[in-house]
Amino acid sequence: MPDLERLTSRHAAELFRFEQENRAYFARSVPDRGDDYFTNFAQRHAALLAEQDAGSCHFHVMVDDDGAVVGRFNLVDVADGSAELGFRVAERMNGRGLAKDGVRQVCELARDKYQLRRLSASASPGNTASLAVLGASGFFIVGEDRVGIRQCRDLA
Repeated sequence: MPDLERLTSRHAAELFRFEQENRAYFARSVPDRGDDYFTNFAQRHAALLAEQDAGSCHFHVMVDDDGAVVGRFNLVDVADGSAELGFRVAERMNGRGLAKDGVRQVCELARDKYQLRRLSASASPGNTASLAVLGASGFFIVGEDRVGIRQCRDLA
C-alpha cells in the first residue's frame, strides 16, 4: 500500500504529473481545474505550501514505491477545530481501497496531530465512489442539493 506523506516542495513534479495524467478522469466527477492551474502550477504549489505553513490547510499525497503520487488527501479551511476534506485518487488505482485508506489516515491525523474535532466533505450526487468512501469512513449526510451531497464526521 502506498504511503501517505505531508506535501512538500519535493512532491511538486510528481504532483504535476498526477494532475495532468488524471485530468480528464477527474473532470468526469468534479469541475476541471482549468488550463491556468497547469500553466501556473509552480506558483500554485508554492502558495499551497505557504498556506500549510500558516496552518490554514494540511495537504497530503499518497506515494507509491516508485515515488509516484497516486492520490491527494487535503484538509482545507482549517478553523475553530474543523476543516474541509477533499481527496482524489489516480484512475489506475481505482478499486484497491486507496481512497478509503487515505481518508482513514487523514482522519486520524486530523484528530491526533492537527487537533481537529470535525471534518466536512462534499461530493457530487453522481460521484458514487466518493460517496461510498465517505459513508464507509464514518461521514454522515448533513445536506443535499443538485451540486453536491454535504457530509460531516465528528472526530472526538
